[in-house]
Amino acid sequence: MKDFLERPVSSTRAFAGGFIRVNRDEVLLPNGKRAIREYLLHPGASIIVPVHEGGRVVMVRQYRHAIGAHVIEFPAGKIDPGETGEQAARRELVEETGYEAASWERLYRLHPSVASSNEANEIFLARGLRHVGRREQPDEFLEVIEIPFARALEWVRQGEITDIKAVLCLLYLAGKGKM
Repeated sequence: MKDFLERPVSSTRAFAGGFIRVNRDEVLLPNGKRAIREYLLHPGASIIVPVHEGGRVVMVRQYRHAIGAHVIEFPAGKIDPGETGEQAARRELVEETGYEAASWERLYRLHPSVASSNEANEIFLARGLRHVGRREQPDEFLEVIEIPFARALEWVRQGEITDIKAVLCLLYLAGKGKM
């Protein structure tokens, strides 16, 4: 395989927000020319696929300002400093759904937008769910949805579930025969 590595020449912080930053880098291309690369720096996130006995999945519906729409997705959240992906997953599952899980399995790592972000998502399957009550966050408004796995796949085909992370998690589980 050929090496298309782009070598950094300079880097400038174009924006710094609460937890997202944007860099503007000048890079040296494999052909010797220079180019500008702008990309989002993200702390990473964990996505949880909570599954009840019998195959019902727990999802959440919330408004996403960036696209101006309500979205159905799996519980998820950013990984805080000093936290592992699994620790973030355990915390987010309780915060968003009110469930704890007896069994955790790391499925894979997903990079949702490789051309414009370094974001990496750790995907976890959570089973043996026990309801302990939500630890709601003051700035988070969501509805917990529990549906059969087959219905969630149907919602993907119908365009009801459009969040790429949820779509990929559902297709991954279907393809691996984990449901």
